[in-house]
Amino acid sequence: MSRLFGVLLMAYGSPATLHDVEAYYTHIRGGRVPPAERVAELRARYERIGGRSPLLEITQRQAAGVVRALAQAGLPARAYVGMKHAPPFIAEAVAEAAREGMRTLLGLALAPHYSRMSVGAYRAEAEEAAGPHGVTVSCVESWHLHPGLISALASRVGEAQRECAGGTDALVVFTAHSLPARILEWNDPYPEQLRQTCAQVAAAAGVRRWQFAYQSASATGEPWLGPDLLDVVRAIHREGHTECIVCPVGFVADHLEVLYDIDVEAKDLADALGLRLIRARSLNDDFDFVSAVADVIRTHLPEGALA
Repeated sequence: MSRLFGVLLMAYGSPATLHDVEAYYTHIRGGRVPPAERVAELRARYERIGGRSPLLEITQRQAAGVVRALAQAGLPARAYVGMKHAPPFIAEAVAEAAREGMRTLLGLALAPHYSRMSVGAYRAEAEEAAGPHGVTVSCVESWHLHPGLISALASRVGEAQRECAGGTDALVVFTAHSLPARILEWNDPYPEQLRQTCAQVAAAAGVRRWQFAYQSASATGEPWLGPDLLDVVRAIHREGHTECIVCPVGFVADHLEVLYDIDVEAKDLADALGLRLIRARSLNDDFDFVSAVADVIRTHLPEGALA
C-alpha cells in the first residue's frame, strides 16, 4: 500500500470580494498601494464579470479532481491549494501541510509554461515557506507538451470549430498572459514553450490557420511581449475575416483574464467590428484536464514518495 503524499497546487489568486480588490492589487505591487483610479478600474472589471472571479473555487475543484484521479491510479494523495496574491496564500497551504504531517510536497503551478517571472516565482515562494517547517518541496517546472494537456486543449478547439461556419478553416488565435519583454534578455523559455504548445494543439485539432497573441499586459511603464490580442483582432478584421476562435492556451481556468479580457473586452471590440469571436471553453476541473494534471504529478513524484 502506497503511503499518502502531498501535492501543492498553486495559482495566481483573485480578490474574494470587491472590497478586497485594493488589498489584492497592493499585494501584486509588492506592498505599494496603487493609485485610486487604477483600483477603481480593476474593481469595474470584476463588476463586469459578476463581482468576483471563480478562480479559487475552480482551483479547489481541480485539486479535488486530481486527488480522485490519483486515487484511481492507486496513488493516495492529499492536495493543498495555495495562491500567490490572495488567501489562501502559498505559505498558508505549506503550513497546513506541515501541520498534517507532510514532510515532502510536490509543487505544481497551474500554468503549463515556464517563466522565471511566473512558475519560477511560485517555486521560490513555496521553497521559502517550506524551510521553517522542515518541509522539502520539489516543483514541476513545465508541462506544456503533456499529451493530456494537448488533447484537452484540442478538444476545446474542436468544440469551437463546430460552432464556426468555416469549421476547421476557421482562424484560431491562441493566447497567453503577456510578460515584460525583458524576459527575452534571460533566454526565458516562455515564448518558445507557448509556440510548441500552439503548434501541437493546432495539429491535433486539424487547425489550418492559426496565430498567436499575448493578452492582459499591465501598465507598468515598460515594454511587454506582443502582439496584443486586441491588435490582432483589429488586424484579422482588416484582412477580411468574419469569424475567429480564441483559445487561451496559457490559462487553465476561468478567471478575470478570460472572463473579462477575452469575453468582454476582446469580444466587445470584435462585435463593434462585425467580427464573430468564439472563445474556446476553459479546461477548469473537467475530467480530461484533471486526469492530465494527475499524470504530470505521477511522473514527477520525488524519489521515495511512494515508499
